[in-house]
Amino acid sequence: MKIIDFGKQKTVINKYIEELRNVEVQNDRARFRRNLERIGEMMAFEISKTLNYSTKEVETPLGTAQVCTHDDAIVLATIFRAGLPFHQGFLNVFDHADNAFVSAYRYYKDKECHDVGIHIEYIASPSMEGKTLIIADPMLATGGSMELGLKAFETKGSPAHIHLCCVIASRPGVEFLQKLMENQENVTLWCAAIDDELNERMYIVPGLGDAGDLAYGEKI
Repeated sequence: MKIIDFGKQKTVINKYIEELRNVEVQNDRARFRRNLERIGEMMAFEISKTLNYSTKEVETPLGTAQVCTHDDAIVLATIFRAGLPFHQGFLNVFDHADNAFVSAYRYYKDKECHDVGIHIEYIASPSMEGKTLIIADPMLATGGSMELGLKAFETKGSPAHIHLCCVIASRPGVEFLQKLMENQENVTLWCAAIDDELNERMYIVPGLGDAGDLAYGEKI
């Protein structure tokens, strides 16, 4: 598995990460959602450089032009609900792609909230067979929801290449996926930032809080 960490690069993505983390800016839900969306757009542009391309002819009002466009059949996938604005950023770029959705939520197995479980209830997906799968999940904490989401989508076929995309990842979550997919050369993990720690409740530190609540309001 290849890992791309934009936090180590000089890119405007870091400005959007700064605003996503900022407790003052977080009060503006629309801005929070838009920053997730913009990071998705920029990751999609970077992913577009890795696709397979060929030259096609297109008719213009004045003649014929040759254009080099990608040949990959793309499926954009996300995990409800925090993934929706991030997913929209990818869809803004790959507007011709098919889409897939899965619902997954975390729950605590113990009173102390230290042992985290992931539950999946719903999936809507096209065939994945031979396609390029892009999974947009903004927070990669333990890696559990990404693992189960990927397994759910792979029940619909085997993708040719898999792009796992997150806004903020934890180092333990990245290491978990590295071990899980150590022999899979067709998988790339894209991170806008990687933080070193998880707290006792398995939230990323310093992270940014609960992305779903910040984007759409608190749940009960």
